[in-house]
Amino acid sequence: MSAGGSRRPRRGHRAGQVQAASKKELIARSVQSAQHCLQNRDYGTAYAHFLLVLSLAPELKDGFKETFQYSLLKWAEELYALNRNRDLFNCYEQALELFPSDDVICNSMGEQLFRLGFRDEAAGYFHKAVKLNPNSDAKENFYRVANWLVERWHFIMLNDTKRNQMYQKAIQKAVRTGSKTVLDIGTGTGILSMFARHAGAPHVYACELSKTMYELAREVVAANQMEGQIKLLHMKSHDVQIPGQIPERVSLVITETVDAGLFGEGIVESLIHAWKHLLLPPKPKEACGEGYGQVIPAAAVIYGMAVECPEIRRHHRVGVREVAGVTLGGAVQFWGPVHSSHTSDDVTEPYATEKMSRVPGGYRALSRPFQAMTVDFNNLQDLENIAAGKVCRISLPVNEQGKLDALMTWFVLQLDDEHSLSTGPSEETCWEQAVYPVQNFLDEDYFVSPGDTVVLDVSCPDCYLRMDIVTVSKAGDVDSGNIGNVSDSMILGNEAELCDALASLHTVNTQDRLQQKCILESSEMALLNNVKYHESFKSAIGKVVSSLIPRESCSSQSINSDPMNEEDPPQPATEVPLYVLDVSEGFSILPLIAGQLGHVKSYSSVEKEQHCVALEKLSERNGLAKETLEFWLSQLEADDDVLQRPKSDDMWSIIILDVIETCGLIRQEVMEKAAIARCLLQSGGKIFPQSVVMHGLLVESQSLLQESAVQGTDPTLGFSIAPFINQFKVPVHVFLNLSTLPCVRLSEPVALLRLDLMNPYLNSSNNELKVRICKSGQVTAVPFWFHLHLDEDISLDTSSDTSHWKQAAFILETPLQVEQGEELLLAVHFQNSNVSVTLKRSSL
Repeated sequence: MSAGGSRRPRRGHRAGQVQAASKKELIARSVQSAQHCLQNRDYGTAYAHFLLVLSLAPELKDGFKETFQYSLLKWAEELYALNRNRDLFNCYEQALELFPSDDVICNSMGEQLFRLGFRDEAAGYFHKAVKLNPNSDAKENFYRVANWLVERWHFIMLNDTKRNQMYQKAIQKAVRTGSKTVLDIGTGTGILSMFARHAGAPHVYACELSKTMYELAREVVAANQMEGQIKLLHMKSHDVQIPGQIPERVSLVITETVDAGLFGEGIVESLIHAWKHLLLPPKPKEACGEGYGQVIPAAAVIYGMAVECPEIRRHHRVGVREVAGVTLGGAVQFWGPVHSSHTSDDVTEPYATEKMSRVPGGYRALSRPFQAMTVDFNNLQDLENIAAGKVCRISLPVNEQGKLDALMTWFVLQLDDEHSLSTGPSEETCWEQAVYPVQNFLDEDYFVSPGDTVVLDVSCPDCYLRMDIVTVSKAGDVDSGNIGNVSDSMILGNEAELCDALASLHTVNTQDRLQQKCILESSEMALLNNVKYHESFKSAIGKVVSSLIPRESCSSQSINSDPMNEEDPPQPATEVPLYVLDVSEGFSILPLIAGQLGHVKSYSSVEKEQHCVALEKLSERNGLAKETLEFWLSQLEADDDVLQRPKSDDMWSIIILDVIETCGLIRQEVMEKAAIARCLLQSGGKIFPQSVVMHGLLVESQSLLQESAVQGTDPTLGFSIAPFINQFKVPVHVFLNLSTLPCVRLSEPVALLRLDLMNPYLNSSNNELKVRICKSGQVTAVPFWFHLHLDEDISLDTSSDTSHWKQAAFILETPLQVEQGEELLLAVHFQNSNVSVTLKRSSL
């Protein structure tokens, strides 16, 4: 027994040695195979081998980490291209099991999720990557997605003390008078639910569809010691069932799912569902006591007004007939994405939103305010009438002379019979106003005078408040006497018959209907109206074209033409044209401007089919030869980079890059594109713009602080919300109008950064400069804008009155108190098309 017993351990030991040797050999072979696959760009097999190696030998993870990451990222790109999304995410999940704290893998996972449309999930991985490594590339990704996941109005709303106080008082009153079970629809951060629980409601339920906001609400509720007291549901209220999610019907529904147009966030549909399935029946007028249902807000009144506003006009209708020699009229009818017209059934959201008190150039009232619609949120029949699209026709008298540019609306939200909120343009409120631009009337119909009448239909189909202008009846028109005027009250009910005379007064004529219709974004419309922009490009392009036409061609032209015949144009001696490529984002007529200069073949990179058709129509209308204009994207393979040679043996004479986004930021990868473009230019060719100079100044602006982060617990009435939602704040505020930004300027403008697109490799990534304070105060932000230099003499300013670009601002993490005369050191860092600034006191 003893002999046998002594041999067993030795056999087991030898077996273990053999097994270990086999495992070691397997690992070595797998490593060798993985490296061989990498050399042959077989990334999928390489990834599988590395996965096996690191699963068998976790102690090797540090040594193979970077190679494993490289294999994963390359293989992920192939899987994405092959549409193998399930395999793609399986690979990332396997990788994160091996490297759960790897910021590179988390960031890459987030990028894949984001590009596939899973923005909520992407944000989680970006956020995790930033926590793991604050200097990670994921930071910029997180900022980008944070703007979408937690829209900036959340900060403004939570900083709106009056709004919070009114809701709190109305909820307290309802709870103390008998509402014991509460459902918060669209809870956001959970603040209204916490108001209800703090008021004494024993049962509070809150639903939120956004995963990001749901998780945020969970954190907020827990931090305020209400976990377990408020039941949070990650779903739409339409999916809440009794007794599945809540045990019985509730006595109070609270919600603030209202946008600038009141109905745009679906409040009507959600309350119809609530009254039918989730709420106790409403309290009859003669009843008393508990056991009835109610809604906060209880009701709303929508008001409107006709206005003249040049800023709205230039963003929503083309106001010029000719731009830089290109005739716009006659061939194409340009429409904005939103418009006030009876033919606008195809518009998803029939209004824009503006903070009218901050619109550059202001606005002027052309009519008195009128009551457009009322809604009782505690009346199911009223809600169903609105959802059915019931139309009210209103005749609005004009009492001031001017251009009819838009109808503006706002509303008064009646929370109960005691507490209300107004979103009017003169109020300091978190809401903007809804704007219904007027466009595509005949020119004379934009001008209105006292005695004229604007006839409009008000309705709410598809969740959106609509104001459709039927006609503008001029003073003295025969038919105007048949139109009943209302100035301060709504026409209740739907008129039995629509007047045929009104239909005949439509101001869009037959010729306009035959024109090619082209929809432009508001920024594209403003660009088309920007005469200086196009004239500047025409001059700069003309200089390059003149410099590149061969001298032999010029002398040949004078020989072959009749000097006595001015109508006989000179003919170029060469058939080889100059190639111009415009890679501007969106709709651009720069290829047509270049094509009119002669000896040029223009390539446009527009993507939308309707934009291509519009450019073709305009090209024909302006007498350009058919071969002058080409559409570059149609000549490329699907995955080809836009920046390539026009032909195998030719180079570009001019490449036009769109370097600044409409929001006010430098466009992503612009310097990389400039470096490629530089290699594709013929001798003497140019990139436009040739250089970009970033300008900025120091300001004190409480408005920017309010719009960028929740400011402590005071505006949220003592509840701790700021630490959680401020995780989603971003250091740069975009889409600013610097000319109307409420701020105090503490310095003069200074040049912060210069980028040379013709010599991109000479640019410095860091710049440091001294800024002198011209007024004492507290620096809270650094607004910035750009000067685009097309050449040494011609430049464009993105902050000008005619600019289609907006401006942006860096928000300081901590405001800095400064005194007049002192100097601050401003450091500007540029990397991967992202700019960051730091501000500190200058050392003596």
